[in-house]
Parts: sequence; C-alpha cells; structure tokens
Amino acid sequence: MDSHKKIFVLDTNVLMHDPTSIFQFHEHDIHLPLAVLEELDNSKKGMSEVARNVRQVSRFLNDIMDKKDNGSINEGFILEQVSMYTPNGEEIAPGRLFFQNHNITAKLPDEIPLGKADNQIISMARELQEIHPNRKVTIVSKDINLRLKAKILGIHSEDYFNDQVLDDVDLLSPGEIKLDDNFWETHSKDMESWQEEGRTFYKITGDKISTWRPNEFIFLEGDERFEAIVRKLDNDHAIIETVNDFQESNKTVWGIKAKNRQQNFALNLLMDPEIDFVSLLGMAGTGKTLLTLAAGLTQVLDEQIYNEIIMTRVTIPVGEDIGFLPGTEEEKMNPWMGALIDNLEFLTQNDEHTDEWSRAATSDLLQNRIKVKSLNFMRGRTFLNKFIIIDEAQNLTSKQMKTLVTRAGPGSKIVCLGNVAQIDTPYLTETTSGLTYIVDSFKNWEYSGHITLRRGERSRLADYASEVLT
Repeated sequence: MDSHKKIFVLDTNVLMHDPTSIFQFHEHDIHLPLAVLEELDNSKKGMSEVARNVRQVSRFLNDIMDKKDNGSINEGFILEQVSMYTPNGEEIAPGRLFFQNHNITAKLPDEIPLGKADNQIISMARELQEIHPNRKVTIVSKDINLRLKAKILGIHSEDYFNDQVLDDVDLLSPGEIKLDDNFWETHSKDMESWQEEGRTFYKITGDKISTWRPNEFIFLEGDERFEAIVRKLDNDHAIIETVNDFQESNKTVWGIKAKNRQQNFALNLLMDPEIDFVSLLGMAGTGKTLLTLAAGLTQVLDEQIYNEIIMTRVTIPVGEDIGFLPGTEEEKMNPWMGALIDNLEFLTQNDEHTDEWSRAATSDLLQNRIKVKSLNFMRGRTFLNKFIIIDEAQNLTSKQMKTLVTRAGPGSKIVCLGNVAQIDTPYLTETTSGLTYIVDSFKNWEYSGHITLRRGERSRLADYASEVLT
C-alpha cells in the first residue's frame, strides 16, 4: 500500500456524533475495533439523537459490506468510488474500511487493562503501527482522555474536525459593522435617498459595500450617530434603511425599551415580519430571552401576525440529573423553562399602575398563548404561522438544528438564542455547535438576520460577576 495513505482508527463517539464520518477520510484507510461495534450495539435502542445516529451507522456498514465486488474482511471494503488524483496526475486508490477479525497482540503497559473499549482502540492502533511502520496511524476520537493516553504511548491522535464550522468562533459575524468617520465623504457620490411609508432609504455605491451582508447593521457613533440595516445588495450598490429607534420611550415593545445599540438592532430584527430567521448570541443577562418574548407577544396578541409562541430548548442539567418528571409534555418541560417564567413575570409586572389581580390575569393569558414543546417530539411536525423560540441553541448539534429549523411552515418565524461560550453538551465545542453552524450558514440569506449582544443589562451584580468570575 502507498505510504502516503494514512490509517485512521475511529472511536465510537465519532460515529455517534456524525454517522457519515466513515466517508470523510477520502483515500485513507479506516479501521474499526470490535469494541466499537459492541458499543454501537449497546446504544442502538431508543429515540434519542445518538440512538438514531447509531442505527444509521449500522445501516451504512451493512450496505458497504453487502455491496457486490466491494472487497472482503481481509482486503478491506472500498469506501469511495470517486476517482482521486495526486498533484502529478496519478490516480489514487480509494480508501478502505477494515474490521478487527483477530486477537490483538500488541502489548500495552500493565496499568492499562484491555477490558476497556478505549484501551482496545489504543491497542489496535499500536498493532497497526507495528504492521505498517511506513504509514501514519491516527486515533480519531471526541474523548480528550483517550487522546491523551494515546499521545503518552506514542500514538498520534486527533479530534474529529469535519463538522467544524469555523477555525475560530471569533470569525463569526457579529451582525454589525462600524463605519469609518469619513464614510459619508467617501461614499456620498451618486448617493440617493427617499422615503416610503415613513421609512427612509439610501442607495449607496463605494468600496465598502462589498463586505456587507443582507440584514447586517451599519452604524456611526458620536455626534453624527447613524444606524441602518442593509436591505439589498447589488453588484455596484447597496440599499440601506434607517432602523427604528427602540431606545426611545415612545417606541417600546410590550413595555420594553432597548438599553443599548445591540438590543435596538435585535428588536429591529425581531419585529420585522419579512425576516424569517433571527439568531441572537450573547452572554447571560444581555436580554436575549426578554427581547424575544416581548417581540413575540406584541406580534401574537397586538399585531396578530402569528397565532402563538412556541418555545423549546435542550434539557441538559447543569448539576446532578433529578430523574424522570411526571405529567404531560408541557409539565415535564416547565422545570427547564425558568427563563421563560422569569421574563413573563417581568413583562406582566412592568406596568406599575396595574393591580395584582390584573397582572395575574394577564400572566394566565400570556401563558395560554405560549406553548412549551420538547425537542423529542419535533420530528415530522410542521408549524404554521408560529413565532418559534429555540432557547439554549448552543447545545444543539448541526443535525438537530437542521431538524428544528425545517419544521417551520408558511408564515412562521424562528428565533435562535444562545451563548456559544456556555456549551453543556458532551463533544460539542464553540466551532462545532449547531448554533455556530446555523449562524454561519444563514449569513448571506436575505430573509435572515443576526446580532451578537455584548452588554449585560441584568444588574450591576450580574455584570460584575460576568467580568471577574472565570
């Protein structure tokens, strides 16, 4: 075999994380220990995303082995039929999939018992190093401890990077661009302005517009304060519209006033029925949930653009799991919806002239128009004319995010909220989170908008804690 072809030994968690991972190594060979197949077999039952992925992996493996003239256990099974070539034009043989079919003879230190699946993976990689001294052998795993043990024993190991959206989460667009102080001087040539139904538009040409994206915000600070949203991009010009100023007391949304520039931009996205998808990123206390609920209630109860609000989130405990919860789907989800309850209380108590009975009646009315749904029952559903809120979206995988966003039917709007610095799901990182994936994928779509909220507005205690507690 060619020495340039690498050998990858896959851990079970890679297959659970991405069922298509076996097809992502191109001309290189993949080896699967029997311990991996055993772990897959133990995880195949249930309706969880992991169980579904495991069943899909099993189907892929079965199809590969059943394909006629595709190889054998000893020779390996061909993984890719697409022709590949070296820079010199020489054809590269496709990668093959090998299964462990014998007892592994490679020795490991006595402190590493072979009874554990992770150690069997390491042992197989050690044996492959001995059999193929001229080829690079790599263990691919989402498990940091397995990668550490492998490196200690002189075996190369890597995380699985194929689902990584960006090299660095800082490359994710913040949703706003600060204009240069001389912007109007350099871009005022051939500029046009007009008004439609009380809205002010500008047609601008110049070098800077090539870096703008649809529904991105542009702003100037200081005495010449200017805030606008990019409405349309063409080859040589852009059409922008001045934003609504929700920082003014006479332009509140369900009694809520924007407290900073990013909150104002967020409300402009949330209140725009022409924008079907909105993503809000930000640390705790930046107002993501409060602003979204206020905009949703205004458009459901006052403007009647949507029929109701649907809210969902991933149910991952921060501490010890409290076990199964009794009741209906909505009752089971209530303990996970503390943010919803807290913000509803704030919205109903915002009017100091309303008595206690009126506030209680309003709270009951609002909760009747807000439905709490579990992610487990989203598959196969279609939501028509709904205002859908996906909270804690940073804990979703890219596949789960796709499942949720594709539930939206005609007339629905989806809002994703999250903080990529606060991920609780095992094997997900800032660069592989479904929230990062969806923000980056939708950045150029004319019916979506994104903003990163940077300033905490919860309380001075919360703001200080966010700064000094690491």
